[in-house]
Amino acid sequence: MSKQVLPSRMALQQQKVKLKAAKKGHELLKKKSDALKKAFREVMLKIIDTKKRMGDEFSQSMLSLAEANFAAGDFGRNVADQVKTKSNIRLSVTADNIAGVHLPKFALRGEEREESDDKAMLGLTGGGKAINKCRERFANFLKLLIQIASLQTQFITLDEVIKVTNRRVNALEFVVVPRIEDIINFIDKELDEQAREDFFRLKRVTDNKKKEKEKELRKSEQKGEQEPTNEGDDGEALQETNMLEDSDDDIVF
Repeated sequence: MSKQVLPSRMALQQQKVKLKAAKKGHELLKKKSDALKKAFREVMLKIIDTKKRMGDEFSQSMLSLAEANFAAGDFGRNVADQVKTKSNIRLSVTADNIAGVHLPKFALRGEEREESDDKAMLGLTGGGKAINKCRERFANFLKLLIQIASLQTQFITLDEVIKVTNRRVNALEFVVVPRIEDIINFIDKELDEQAREDFFRLKRVTDNKKKEKEKELRKSEQKGEQEPTNEGDDGEALQETNMLEDSDDDIVF
């Protein structure tokens, strides 16, 4: 049979430390959640604005492509001949730190050198200006697509982190903190009950000792009352004998 462990002041102090840490963690996670929600709204607004621009940019790019085809004819074969097997354009990935969350950020690098190499011989036969305009339009459209990809990746990342953070906040607020508070209240009640039991036990002990002392005091008083009565009787007897002796002497004399 297992022995029941009684709560102690140390256990109460440990639970109070846990409660303080839980409330502090809840406060920090709440601030983190608010910061992430703010960043989430900003990213969402940027996505909406960028997608609106993407529609306009795509329309302008297709229009410039039609103009280039009208001015230079079918220049698709020339473009395919000018394109290298390995492009100089690279996609660089950096990260922004928002409330401890690393959000990926995409960007293009090397597009200026690519332009200087590829457009050297393109458009010499005619329509070079329209082709360059089409190229710039599609380059801007590509940058816009990269920006949308970056924003949507940040959107998904923030959405997942916000869900996890909110679950932790709710768990601390509605599960962990109430549980620790219940434990603290239970320990307080048990300690109060132990204090009352100790006080009652101490009172019983003091009452018993007081009763024993009263009994001893009564016994001693009874003994003290009996001893003087005996001495008085002996004194009176001696006095009577002395009186008899004195009277006998008087008679004989």
